[in-house]
Amino acid sequence: MPTVAFHTLGCKVNHYETEAIWQLFQKEGYEKVDYESTSDVYVINTCTVTNTGDKKSRQVIRRAIRKNPDAVICVTGCYAQTSPAEVMAIPGVDIVVGTQDRVKMLEYIEQFKHDREPINGVGNIMKSRVYEELDVPAFTDRTRASLKIQEGCNNFCTFCIIPWARGLMRSRDPQEVIKQAHQLVEAGYKEIVLTGIHTGGYGEDLKDYSLARLLEDLEHVEGLKRIRISSIEASQLTDDVIDVIDRSEKVVRHLHIPLQSGSNSVLKRMRRKYTMEFFGERLDKLKMALPGLAVTSDVIVGFPGETEDEFKETYDFIAKHQFSELHVFPYSKRTGTPAARMENQVDEEVKNERVHRLIELSNQLAKEYAARFEGDVLEMIPEEQDKENPNSGLFIGYTDNYLKVKVPATEDMIGKIVKVKITKAGYPYNEGEFVRVVEDVEVKQVVNG
Repeated sequence: MPTVAFHTLGCKVNHYETEAIWQLFQKEGYEKVDYESTSDVYVINTCTVTNTGDKKSRQVIRRAIRKNPDAVICVTGCYAQTSPAEVMAIPGVDIVVGTQDRVKMLEYIEQFKHDREPINGVGNIMKSRVYEELDVPAFTDRTRASLKIQEGCNNFCTFCIIPWARGLMRSRDPQEVIKQAHQLVEAGYKEIVLTGIHTGGYGEDLKDYSLARLLEDLEHVEGLKRIRISSIEASQLTDDVIDVIDRSEKVVRHLHIPLQSGSNSVLKRMRRKYTMEFFGERLDKLKMALPGLAVTSDVIVGFPGETEDEFKETYDFIAKHQFSELHVFPYSKRTGTPAARMENQVDEEVKNERVHRLIELSNQLAKEYAARFEGDVLEMIPEEQDKENPNSGLFIGYTDNYLKVKVPATEDMIGKIVKVKITKAGYPYNEGEFVRVVEDVEVKQVVNG
């Protein structure tokens, strides 16, 4: 039985696609082995969002080549798409596929074994207008399933290389999305995370269909308990979408809305498509529709030209709107983007000092948000044992509003929805006590070959 080993760098979409590529290999009779062991084929799914992403991707590729110099080395993903020649130039790389045509990977492997000639299968992603169907009926991780609904992005923010790596916005056929949602419920998942490169843009390229309609249709998927949207831009939180979320029984009280900066002048330099006033107004509207909503966000600190005053605007905006948690990134130059060529690059020390100030604010806001739920009974899905204290009998999982809770539970509760009382609020973990299982439906264990 031939073996294949995977290594995935970068975002949730990449992890989703690795699972999809594994399905293709599985159908051809491959066995999956750990990346650190010797394998016949290595598939490296790369990331290119920063220059460091490129560097990490190269290190991981070289590691596979050292492991088994005779293996077939396949490189796919965003770095492969934007810099195929650079990847092909690494001695030992055999096949390069970008962010489309992944279904051809197995064909390329057979061709390579026959001809022993390296294959560059990277096409022009900007010409791609059709969503590439990659089915994932089940995941290696058995508690939360991702469901990819779209690909690409039309925004061209000045700091971002992603449109060049992923192409333009294209939505997945609604029937395929619904079909896969049913498959995932069938496999025992209670929660589905809608994911994509620009998830909230779903439907912009479809006739008479939109994200709001999709959410309505998913509402009717029997057995599905929770829908989480992995990330959505403020501009895509239309009144229609907010209205659907408000009426929904399944969309959870948690949204990840990337802010990037809380200063209008910085947003303009970033070429983001909203103002702070608009963003604030959307947040107010959302919080009225969904009391107790957790809003998490991404912020880039030290963008070229960011002054102390502009940073202060960001800081104050976040404090005022009480985000529940932030992912804070110091701006890092991405070769090939307009921002990398901008004047007034901010000094690294200044960047780091600002990052620390925002992380402190984030920690404080996260504690304050959690404190609102102390003593409340919430629904959570236990995901895994507490690895730090393996004998404690504690399991960790997320509530619908994205609080991370440690709760005494048993192995058979993993993947089920349970009610827990938050006994002690905190951050990063809350402590809870088990109340009861919401519905004792048999969860099919997802077996991976």
